[in-house]
Amino acid sequence: MKYISAFLLPFFPAIFLSCNTKQPTVHQWRGPERSGIYAESGLLKQWPGEGPEEAWYAEGIGNGFGSPVIAGDQLYVTGEIDSMAVLHRFDLEGNSIWRTQLGKEWVTAFPGSRSAPTVIGGLIYAGTGMGDLYCVEQENGHIRWSAIFRDDFNGISPLHGHSEAPVVFENRVFWTPGGEIHNVVALDRYTGEMLWSNPGLGERSGYNQPGLIKLRGRNLFVTFSAYHLMGFDAATGDLLWSHEQESYPPEQREPGYGDTHANTVVYSDGSIYYEAGDGNGGVRLDLTGDGSEITEVWRNPGFDGFMGGIVKIGRVLYGGTTTKKTLVSLDISSGQILDSLKAGSGAVIAADDMLYYYNQRGELKLVSYDDEGKLNEVSSFRVTRGTGQHFSHPVIHRGILYLRHGDALMGYQIGSTYSISF
Repeated sequence: MKYISAFLLPFFPAIFLSCNTKQPTVHQWRGPERSGIYAESGLLKQWPGEGPEEAWYAEGIGNGFGSPVIAGDQLYVTGEIDSMAVLHRFDLEGNSIWRTQLGKEWVTAFPGSRSAPTVIGGLIYAGTGMGDLYCVEQENGHIRWSAIFRDDFNGISPLHGHSEAPVVFENRVFWTPGGEIHNVVALDRYTGEMLWSNPGLGERSGYNQPGLIKLRGRNLFVTFSAYHLMGFDAATGDLLWSHEQESYPPEQREPGYGDTHANTVVYSDGSIYYEAGDGNGGVRLDLTGDGSEITEVWRNPGFDGFMGGIVKIGRVLYGGTTTKKTLVSLDISSGQILDSLKAGSGAVIAADDMLYYYNQRGELKLVSYDDEGKLNEVSSFRVTRGTGQHFSHPVIHRGILYLRHGDALMGYQIGSTYSISF
């Protein structure tokens, strides 16, 4: 590990681990619980023909697909500039506060940053497409410590670069190098010291944005390797269970074949739901109360989105598909598709009883739904700023929808009351 700060705040872990002290708020990928659901109200139920008003935009953030993360009145986003990974801090009016160069960034297939940072308690955790992990001070952008993918973990890089939004819980930050020895690790989030390491199943990582499942008496870190969903005890690092992706037989499992599983799992009422378009498709797994065992309830190969995320609202899952290029609703009891909308492949989030769907053609759609999963496209407009593929996920905060397209970052006013500051 490489340590940058001259001090390590030795008394802080005890403070934050105290049972009498509330865990600091985590600002992260797809919202507070990584669910893709944003607790907003008073949002527009229909947009003007040309789309909602653009509140502001910024250019020059660098190549990439990583979504922004907002903490308080500040926004953080990563990019690739001149082959280097860069972490930006903006205020919510689009003014640059600081910019920190991290290390080398992924510049081959689909060049640019590919993950969102995680912000908690004055520290930012940001990963690069090279698989390196950095801890950066929120106030000034100084690097406190770094963990280097190959040097520290002997990690195995996926075909299209490492993609992972760091999960932070209590004093730990979790990371998935994908090596045969250090397949999944937990690091002390203040110092970068390794707390535990597990060889997993020895596979490279699966481009996954992991999740944390909080149970009574145990917490699980859940992520995909190239061909398995895995559940780890977050405290000890023990591998509790795995679920194989069976789209390709073992003899055909080469990089780029059946190994792309970017979507974060959704956990609700004792069940895990996932969409793995390059694997089993849509799956429901029932989890025992202690988190030690899983049972497959159903799978639907047609629910085959690769990286657009899913949201669960009531008894319905919503997500995009790759083969049919649709937005669909899925019954959580049976796994059957309830309705579909010809909206293209894309990323879905939800807020204020509406869905927001950003497809890979660059169209941002406002979609209504009902309790039975009936879908209706209400409004749509095309994103014209920025460069490259439309792979990022939208973010909503205080009536503004933030969207990254390559080198550009936009904020659209979707609230009935215009407000971008506190």
